Amino acid sequence: MGAFTSIKPLEGDGQFDVYIARPTGTPRAAIIVIQEIFGVNEGIRRKCDHLAEQGYLALSPDLFWRDDARVELDADVPEDFQKAIEYMQKLDQDRAIYDIEATIKAARAELGGTGKVGLVGYCLGGRLAFMAACRTDGDAFVAYYGVGIDNLLGEQHAIGKPLLLHIPTADGFVPPEVQKTMHEGLKDNRHVSLYDYEGMDHGFAAEMGARRNEEAAQLADKRTADFFATNL
Repeated sequence: MGAFTSIKPLEGDGQFDVYIARPTGTPRAAIIVIQEIFGVNEGIRRKCDHLAEQGYLALSPDLFWRDDARVELDADVPEDFQKAIEYMQKLDQDRAIYDIEATIKAARAELGGTGKVGLVGYCLGGRLAFMAACRTDGDAFVAYYGVGIDNLLGEQHAIGKPLLLHIPTADGFVPPEVQKTMHEGLKDNRHVSLYDYEGMDHGFAAEMGARRNEEAAQLADKRTADFFATNL
């Protein structure tokens, strides 16, 4: 359904690719899908395609472009997983937020300058979705199993739009004490909602592969769909 196109970053030279899936007819809004550490792979592209089927303009920026363009890795392949960790460690997350902001601007331009833009991120993208809620002018934000959000709580005062967090309680990358810090640190923020998924592990809502838990993924995705329907 979708295809890649190129847009310019907010700063510096060059351009980076964005996967775009367009709905039939006028989009109801735009949603930016922020990649996992595995790049804008088939699973992320499918998420964009599904959003387009729901009537949204869906975009996913290639955030690893400064190191390698169009990285596409498989979470179920050990060698790919290690490569993904290396790409994540090299990523300048502050510059990634600039690229996400550039994608927001591109989405709004395609919507005619006035449409709303939501953001949803997974894994690394979940962390970046939280950062985007603090630093960009998006209209609604969703983070699935974001890593290291406890280290970003000092920025939460800047959150002015709705933010939804999906937290699997058995996340191997976000231990229970970190989950507790997130709950306690965000409980008084009226813009933030948190859902726990008992016994679920990191990646439970992946579009494809061994990590996916169908029941929990459908529940989280229904909550996300309702959240965007209300806020976009």
